[in-house]
Amino acid sequence: MDRPEPKDAGELVLVSIGGSRYALPMSSVDEVGRPPAITRVPGLPAWVTGVANWRGRVLAILDLRSLLGGTGNDLDRRSRLVVLSHAGARVGLLVQTVSGGAVPDTDAVEPVLANLPDSAGQLLIGQVTDAQGPYGVLDLDAVLALAQQLPRARRAG
Repeated sequence: MDRPEPKDAGELVLVSIGGSRYALPMSSVDEVGRPPAITRVPGLPAWVTGVANWRGRVLAILDLRSLLGGTGNDLDRRSRLVVLSHAGARVGLLVQTVSGGAVPDTDAVEPVLANLPDSAGQLLIGQVTDAQGPYGVLDLDAVLALAQQLPRARRAG
């Protein structure tokens, strides 16, 4: 499968998901907090953990570990919920840790590795290597496009 050329990443927030490092665009991060109580919704894939009441609103909660090929590390006291707003959608993303920020040079963003599983490679715009090693830059358009895979609600009547 041909992978697109990486885009300019801009200012990033570094997080850990499933034992690996990833980056989210700072412009899409609304806030970071402790994970709330989550209500599981039957019939949804594993990457949709459920929904939660976040500041009086229902928020879909995503856990991308299964898609990114990460380990099944349980969430602990260091775990965080990153609330993202992107392309008119608002979702919560569960992460093991938030470790800081980065502003990579445009030239530093490389194509993702060709040997990544398709489920992971399709969610990344590229990768960057810093002093701590490589991290993947998540493509929020691709993450939100996962909603197309969800079952459609049936109408009563």
